[in-house]
Amino acid sequence: MDDRATGRRSNPLRRKADRTRTRLHAAFAVACLIAVVCGVAVGRAAWSDSSRAAESAARHRHDVPAVTVGPTTYRAGDEPDGTPVTVAPATWRYPADRAHTDTLPVPVGTRQGDTVRVRVDDSGNPAGTPPGTVEIGLDAFGLGTGALTGVLLVSGLLVRLGLRIVDARSSRAWETEWEGVEPLWSGRLRPGQGADDG
Repeated sequence: MDDRATGRRSNPLRRKADRTRTRLHAAFAVACLIAVVCGVAVGRAAWSDSSRAAESAARHRHDVPAVTVGPTTYRAGDEPDGTPVTVAPATWRYPADRAHTDTLPVPVGTRQGDTVRVRVDDSGNPAGTPPGTVEIGLDAFGLGTGALTGVLLVSGLLVRLGLRIVDARSSRAWETEWEGVEPLWSGRLRPGQGADDG
C-alpha cells in the first residue's frame, strides 16, 4: 500500500500552513470534549455541594407555633411582581425558655390571637426554607453550562486567533512568491529589469 495513503509519508502538496490549520481544528475538537467534561464536573460538584448544604440547613430548621398579637396588614412580597402578602405581628417560644416577636407572613383571614406556624433556626429566629431539588438542579445546570460555555469561548477565540495569524502569514508568503513568479508568467518586466535582461 502507498505510504502516502497510510499517512506515513507527508503529502508534498500540503503546505506548513495547511498542517497548522489542521492542528488548530483538531485542538478545538479536543477543547470541545474538555468543555463537556468540565461542564459535567462543575455541575455535579455544584449539585453535591448544594445538596449537602440544603440537608444541613434542613436539620437546623424547626416548625413552631406562633400566636398573632396584632391585626394583619399588607406589605410587598418577595416576588418580582411585588404581589402584596398578608403579615401580622406574632410571638413564639424557641427554645422553650426564649420568647421571640416578629412580623410574619400569615394566611389571609388570620385574626389576632390565631395560631400560625413559623419556621425558625436553632436560635429561634425566623429562617427561610432550604432550596429544593428543582432549585438545586437549576443552579447546578446553570453553573455547568457556564463552565462549558467559558471553555468553548476561550478555546474558540484562541483557535480563531491562531487561524488569523496563519492566514496572515500565508498571505504574505503568497505575495512574496507571486512577486517572483508573476513577471515570468505574464511577461511583464520587473522593476529595474531591461529589455535585454534574461
